[in-house]
Amino acid sequence: MGLMTGDEKHGPAATSTLDVLWVLYDRVLRVSPGRAGDPGRDRFLLSKGHGPMAYYAVLAAKGFLPAAWLPGFGSYDSPLGHHPDRTLVPGAEIGSGSLGHGLPIAVGTALGLRARGLDAPRVWVLVGDAELDEGSNHEAITFAGPAGLANLHTVVVDNASASHARPGGIAARFEAAGWSTTTVDGRDHDALYAAFTAPHPGRPHAVIARVEPKSA
Repeated sequence: MGLMTGDEKHGPAATSTLDVLWVLYDRVLRVSPGRAGDPGRDRFLLSKGHGPMAYYAVLAAKGFLPAAWLPGFGSYDSPLGHHPDRTLVPGAEIGSGSLGHGLPIAVGTALGLRARGLDAPRVWVLVGDAELDEGSNHEAITFAGPAGLANLHTVVVDNASASHARPGGIAARFEAAGWSTTTVDGRDHDALYAAFTAPHPGRPHAVIARVEPKSA
């Protein structure tokens, strides 16, 4: 991320996600540049798309895009915009940045895979805690649990930036809808890996990754 010299408007949004992204791409996701169009690949959806710098850095480290693109982040002719564009960024599954869209899209993706009889691919979506202020996410959470979308995984990066508190905390909201949940230190790679790979038969899984507060 140090290579990026553009107008980084959302630095904390990116730095809060870096460890989660690295563990997913390095140890969990079954996806690679050579499998970008493989129906059997895992899908990763960055819903927290307003801070994509860490995402671009991880994609570059894993060979999806040239590292030479990184210094031009945010410039006029760069494919690496302030919000990812799936038509310009190799490896990006969705265009994102409008908060509240990623989790509903992930639910639809999981349903689509089920309808096609594709049981192996897993769907992962990364959201920020402040995104849970958007009602569309709660509709998706409420639907996914009873639907038994066991191939759906949500990672909530919690940097204490949400405007509205939730009784019992973030995990309780998912649990009330029938999800499996784990809350971990979002900087601890081994703890993240254990949470990401925890069994959750018949239920979607949510990992709440706590990091330092945005205002710290």
